[in-house]
Amino acid sequence: MYGYETTLDRAGLALAAGGLVGGVFAAVLVLIGSGAAPLELLVGFVVGAVITAMAAVAIGGPVWLLCHAFGQRGPWMAILVGALAGFALFLGGQTYGFGLFAMPVTDTQTLLFRWISAVATSLILSLVSALIGWTMWRVAYRRVA
Repeated sequence: MYGYETTLDRAGLALAAGGLVGGVFAAVLVLIGSGAAPLELLVGFVVGAVITAMAAVAIGGPVWLLCHAFGQRGPWMAILVGALAGFALFLGGQTYGFGLFAMPVTDTQTLLFRWISAVATSLILSLVSALIGWTMWRVAYRRVA
């Protein structure tokens, strides 16, 4: 039987690697949306990397600590945690905090379509979040016998 272990330095490198994946994704979105202006791409990359790292610590971190403590340290668990955390984050962001916060009066007429669109885009973005989770796991963990 084997397991996976990490060290604090590899965890830090994993956070940087996850941030880089998020930064590249943000830069690609900037490229698609506004062209190849170098300053815009750089700003998109830096903002994407910083926000990705912050989200990984704030949202994925506590969930992953539980997984790590219970011995669920494999790549599929990292992919699942990344995908579910990303899905929840993006869905909540597009639905006024899952309906907990006030929304414009005009949105009540299209609420069903907002939720359908939010679920669809959150599913797509959860794939990127799963890639970030796997990348971070790949950098952080090593198999031990």
